[in-house]
Amino acid sequence: MNHFLSADAIRTRFSQAMSAMYQQEVPQYGTLMTLVQRVNARCLADRPALKARLEAADELERLNLERHGAIRVGTAEELATLRQMFAVMGMEPVGYYDLSQAGVPVHSTAFRPVSDAALRRNPFRIFTSLLRLELIDDLQLREKAAAILARRDIFTPRCRALIAQHQQQGGLSDADADAFVKEALETFRWHGVSTVDSETYQALSQQHRLIADVVCFPGCHINHLTPRTLDIDLVQSLMPEYGIDPKALIEGPPRREVPILLRQTSFKALEEPVRFQQGESGTHTARFGEIEQRGVALTPKGRALYDRLLAEAGTGTDNQQHQQRLAEVFRDFPDDERSLREQQLAWFDYRLSEKGEAQPPRPGESLATLIEQGRIIADPVVYEDFLPVSAAGIFQSNLGDKAQARTAGNASRADFEAALGASVQDEMQLYQARQQQSLVRCGISDA
Repeated sequence: MNHFLSADAIRTRFSQAMSAMYQQEVPQYGTLMTLVQRVNARCLADRPALKARLEAADELERLNLERHGAIRVGTAEELATLRQMFAVMGMEPVGYYDLSQAGVPVHSTAFRPVSDAALRRNPFRIFTSLLRLELIDDLQLREKAAAILARRDIFTPRCRALIAQHQQQGGLSDADADAFVKEALETFRWHGVSTVDSETYQALSQQHRLIADVVCFPGCHINHLTPRTLDIDLVQSLMPEYGIDPKALIEGPPRREVPILLRQTSFKALEEPVRFQQGESGTHTARFGEIEQRGVALTPKGRALYDRLLAEAGTGTDNQQHQQRLAEVFRDFPDDERSLREQQLAWFDYRLSEKGEAQPPRPGESLATLIEQGRIIADPVVYEDFLPVSAAGIFQSNLGDKAQARTAGNASRADFEAALGASVQDEMQLYQARQQQSLVRCGISDA
């Protein structure tokens, strides 16, 4: 009988190893982790009801484990191999994001666990972007970039062999899983040596800083890791005290009683020394630290309202003014759980209380009544995904590019899925299925 390590256990080993590596490479990320842990501890101490709720919903344990990372790759083959690598860790491609709508020449997906149990064990996610060479205007430069990318292999031979072994035998032993984590980590390690000369780097950088970041290095170095906080405004205000220079604006929705979707901020990217192929030395700016605050996942109706209000609020350069403007505009978005639930603006996870266990729902009893009576508890479903405009805002602020006007973009999900070698899952369907399954577990099938 084979004794394979679970995908969840491999994912946890990998995320912890990546976090340790990134703290070594970017010491300020370690400082950020300390700050976030202190803010979270303070929030839990000040808000015992929140702590009790997180504990009851089995969400507290995952809080300190929670991370997401981001990487960018240059070719379809790299993306398809990453899909196979992440499958070893139980991470599947969810969602399609067109960042070209905000002036960034990539499209993306998020590799993440999808089942409730796997998310509770470790919700580690990697936001993965594929460079869109067709958006490089200069044909000669586009062809040069393609040729450079074609010459590199971002995976070690042992990593490729272990992925194949996993596919053939359906799992990895403890020792093989350790070897896999070690080898997989090499794909994401920073290399201070470029694969091109400084002239090529400058030419690609002038097209877009992100193009140079993807094309000019031997691997797809992790460009940020992100812990989850319970109070992003407090983290943003405390960052300077910790010697961290925050980006100007917190991305996403405003501060609310019931947080929705995702709010993000970061410290500005580091300027790192690079040696180019002809021996020249220079610098490269790409890697940074990010913090996120996650709220409830919105239904398609809720998301449409969010997108409309966000567009109406616009953007700014001063965070305090921007947050005030957001708060004014978002008065039109209900800010209590009951309204969010009854207006079907957000997804909820339902469970029986002790009272509900003793007096189970009977046919014909309404969900609203059962919640009112305290027999069913409705927990907001955590948003597990990303926001393309926010992601682009983070990328731009850390690449030193001025925010570009939002346009219709160049979405091409079909091209992305062809490169991936698989379809991406629809996050809305996953949330809907989760809510429905929770109702069925409560004995309600017609809500």
